Amino acid sequence: MFETLFAQMMASGALELIAVVLAIVYLLLVMREHIACWYAAFVSTAIFLYIFSDVKLYMESGLQVYYLAMAVYGWSRWRKGGGHSKDGKTLLISRWRLQQHVVALLLILVATASTTILLQTYTDAELPLLDSFTTWGAIVTTFMVARKILENWIYWLVIDAISIYLYVDRELYFTALLFAVYIVIIFFGWATWLRRYRNQPRSA
Repeated sequence: MFETLFAQMMASGALELIAVVLAIVYLLLVMREHIACWYAAFVSTAIFLYIFSDVKLYMESGLQVYYLAMAVYGWSRWRKGGGHSKDGKTLLISRWRLQQHVVALLLILVATASTTILLQTYTDAELPLLDSFTTWGAIVTTFMVARKILENWIYWLVIDAISIYLYVDRELYFTALLFAVYIVIIFFGWATWLRRYRNQPRSA
């Protein structure tokens, strides 16, 4: 069983593996609030754009286009920060109010329902509901990362857990393994950002 799984993973190609490694590098750098994370994100995203379109995950493919734009936005936002340094650490971590989370969740649910119907009606998309939910969830959460919103780690936990099933179903085993690693990193990321948030100046 394990030999078969390993063979299938290797057959999925070196390109996917490269994208996975860069994606892990991205998240580790995000955890450290290092601006280089956005370079790793851009290259990894470009590779995943090709991979997801090839397996008919159309919403995930569209998400990669958004990721490319957000990599540029995130880099610009972190670089400018407070206007004093380029290491990404001048933009302080902040939190959203309850009302902001409610709006974000409603946006995700409405957008998910809309695109699920469109995909079911007009395309041959696989798993359109999950594809839509993880895509819209990731769109909102990536914006939170770019703005250094603490709760982004909680959002990612839910999205990544669902994504594992999505990628296993599409036989993207390296990518499924990536998201399993993500879940582990998320706990460290949350703890790291929470500690830094608590140590920030009260005026922040």
